[in-house]
Amino acid sequence: MQAYFPAHDAIARHTAGGHAKHVLAAVASRYIGAHPPEPLMYRVHSRQGFRRLEDCRYDMDLMQCWPQLSAGQFVYVWAMLWAEQDGETPFAVSCYSPVKIYINGSLAFQSNLNDDVFPNRRAFFRAKTRKGRNDIVLEFVAVGTGCGGIFGTGSVKGAPMHFLNPTGAGRGCEGWVYSGPQQARWRTLPGWRGCQAGESKLSSHALGSGDDSEQGLHKLKLNHTDPFAPLLLDRDGVPAPDRLNECGEYTAWYPQEEWTPVELRSGCFHRLFGVKPGAKAFAWCKLELRGALRADLRLEGRYAGKIAVYVGGKLMFQGGEESGRIDISLQDIRFGTQDLVVESTCGGEDWGFEFNEPQITCASSPQAVLRLVRPYPIEGMRDHWLYLGAFSADNAPSAAEVPVIDRLFGQGQEATYWRVDRPECWVRPYLETPLYGRWNYPLGVTLYGLLRTGVALSAPHYTEYAAGHIEQCSKWHDYTEWDRKQYGAPGLNHQLSLIDSLDDCGSFGAAMLTANKLRPILGVERAAAHIAHYITNVQDRLPDGAFYRTRGTVDFMKDTMWCDDLYMSTPFLAKYYELTGDERYLDDAASQFLRYKERLFIPELGIMHHVFDDKFGKPNGVPWGRGNGWVIFSLTELLTIMPPEHKLRPELLEFYRELSEGYRKLQSANGMWHQVLTDGESYAEASCTAMFIYAFAHGVRHGWLEEPDLYLEAAVRGWEGLTETCIDKHGNVYGVCRGSGYSFNKLYYKEELDWQLNDTHGIGIVLLAGIEIVQLESELVE
Repeated sequence: MQAYFPAHDAIARHTAGGHAKHVLAAVASRYIGAHPPEPLMYRVHSRQGFRRLEDCRYDMDLMQCWPQLSAGQFVYVWAMLWAEQDGETPFAVSCYSPVKIYINGSLAFQSNLNDDVFPNRRAFFRAKTRKGRNDIVLEFVAVGTGCGGIFGTGSVKGAPMHFLNPTGAGRGCEGWVYSGPQQARWRTLPGWRGCQAGESKLSSHALGSGDDSEQGLHKLKLNHTDPFAPLLLDRDGVPAPDRLNECGEYTAWYPQEEWTPVELRSGCFHRLFGVKPGAKAFAWCKLELRGALRADLRLEGRYAGKIAVYVGGKLMFQGGEESGRIDISLQDIRFGTQDLVVESTCGGEDWGFEFNEPQITCASSPQAVLRLVRPYPIEGMRDHWLYLGAFSADNAPSAAEVPVIDRLFGQGQEATYWRVDRPECWVRPYLETPLYGRWNYPLGVTLYGLLRTGVALSAPHYTEYAAGHIEQCSKWHDYTEWDRKQYGAPGLNHQLSLIDSLDDCGSFGAAMLTANKLRPILGVERAAAHIAHYITNVQDRLPDGAFYRTRGTVDFMKDTMWCDDLYMSTPFLAKYYELTGDERYLDDAASQFLRYKERLFIPELGIMHHVFDDKFGKPNGVPWGRGNGWVIFSLTELLTIMPPEHKLRPELLEFYRELSEGYRKLQSANGMWHQVLTDGESYAEASCTAMFIYAFAHGVRHGWLEEPDLYLEAAVRGWEGLTETCIDKHGNVYGVCRGSGYSFNKLYYKEELDWQLNDTHGIGIVLLAGIEIVQLESELVE
């Protein structure tokens, strides 16, 4: 059997035979150390740019930008994609006209005749991207049917990427820039200048052979060189000006985000919100004192429209006239920053304010420096004020509520978020971390494991880490719903906001409800209700109520039932029953197991097929390890919550026993279970092994099993196998099958569906298995 690492590196050799508490601490600490808490990234976004659709691709309809475009003219579109590591990135394009796509100066895709006349089709391709900045340039040529296309990620679930403004002027902003109409093809591309070879030449990019298959997949032989490796870049990927070729000899870049001279002469609120008598608006920055412990200061300026100025939450100035001067003297301002909030009411044609530079009148040190600074790090800001409004008087927040970045303001049609003082430029939050703060189903079980590890080890830092991750998602739910309606695709929580499958909601939702029992989680009620509504009222079902996939991200998912979906639904439904007391959710969860058993159970083995495919009217014939693990793990969760008197409990408990017997008989000599449960030559798989350990140990503890001695031994042998085979001394978890498709071919699972190191499909359930072993050992001692 395959060895994942040398035997002497197994954690069992370094924790007194795999002592469960030590293993839990090692696995949990390694994960948190590799994925520490990180805040969201806030960027300026122009509503004048391309709209990002719900599939996270950008709609680049250049005929709307340039209605006078004529056939044969070119338009170039340019953005920067930041990557955390070298690799291949999935893209997809739909064409309104012919397009060539260049990535870091190399031709990555060229549309064919089929693409050009079917704008509703997607052409998928993968291209090499490098760690750091990647310049993406699309060359569109106008034709009689239009100009432009829809371009972006080729994997909306796995890689909902957004792109950044590549220019020096747009540094840090989200979105693309585009050229004016061009009479001829450019001889150079925008982007980094080569260190030796000079600018990228279009004539040097040879198009490789293409594959015009029905799937629209294009494979190009890429000449991927990296002459820019010595350049040092910051997080926004902007090289020194002499290294960035913006093709200024050809075009200005659009959209243009500057006020006209007339607009600049009007008040800031006037140019942002217009004239709305009686409406309220706010502005927020910070006042910063450096170089001294304390100082006295004076703030002067002018205003139009009634105004109130707050410093550190205290009202320091009120202007009741329609316009006037601001004059504020402050004593004993301390080192650091304080919020400066302006509240204004529109009273006439002009509306706004401006401050002069703050003046120090007395300080504890001659090195004292006083200045206005940004209230929060916002990439793409050019000054230090954020603006909010406009609100009717009865819908406006109070000034005390304003200086926060993590909420939506106002109600109904007046709901809004922060913006900057440029035409149609708004602040938007984006999730740019690999794992922390993301919402997906593998992370749901990972965080569930971490939550319970903190409780089991009396180590609240584990619990708080997981709860913080979950809350970063749930508290933004209302904002994300608003953002989706405004912009098409949100910059975070895309799977929760755009739910179209059980994968998107049930697993993470169950972890969220668990966290909420340990400490209150902001936003949990609204997010949970959103999930419950989807599962109950939107998710496709068969006539008997069984969950069913009528569509999917790929064609083979259509018209199928996956045993995975029991985990993607029933634990959430059971926990939502706990939260609401509504038995409909519990009844729904219980009935799903019986409906799935009818179609997927293999009675002679006591285990489950992975998928039932209604296109062929039969199951796929392969007992995949983790798919089976999801079934008994979810059933264990349901039985734990289900009241003893529930009418379906006896039937479900008998199903649990049947499955347990079937899985126990397939345990290998070293305690592990295999990727294909009935094939001992397939690799030893960690996640299904952990789920069987969890279910057996839990059943022994709760008296569900008729021969508990057999299952006690199976659980302990499984834990020994897991700690000797799949967990190393550093807490790394090996042998976890990656995310799956499905097949009628056993060899797909055995040979193609390989394992990954520290895959989030397995970390949480390994922790949960260890917790059950800890509790089992404790109860046996007692």
